[in-house]
Amino acid sequence: QVQLVESGGGLVQAGDSLRLSCAASGGTFSRYTMGWFRQAPGKEREFVATISWNVGTTYYADSVKGRFTISRDNAKNTVSLQMTSLKPEDTAVYYCARGPSYYSDAIKISEFNYWGQGTQVTVSS
Repeated sequence: QVQLVESGGGLVQAGDSLRLSCAASGGTFSRYTMGWFRQAPGKEREFVATISWNVGTTYYADSVKGRFTISRDNAKNTVSLQMTSLKPEDTAVYYCARGPSYYSDAIKISEFNYWGQGTQVTVSS
């Protein structure tokens, strides 16, 4: 049974940094592309960043490029999202998700079939 548990959300001010973590269990973590997505109130869930199974490929949404960094530790079964220069528009529930195995280019929500419960990030102006 695959479980993804996010942590690290909170209330911060604009310009601050925050680091989200996701602990995965079940399955062989190192085989799968992992991703972070977010959903703001009244909006659809959107792609934030993904990292391939072999750490060789990362993708970022244009809105976070240069400010957010995704990383993973296959030995610890964790994936993280370092967020800097946070803006009020980054306010959302952030979700960790597991994508396909041995495929580096997954960025669509439909390609991710396991999801965490989400962690709230609120950025005040």
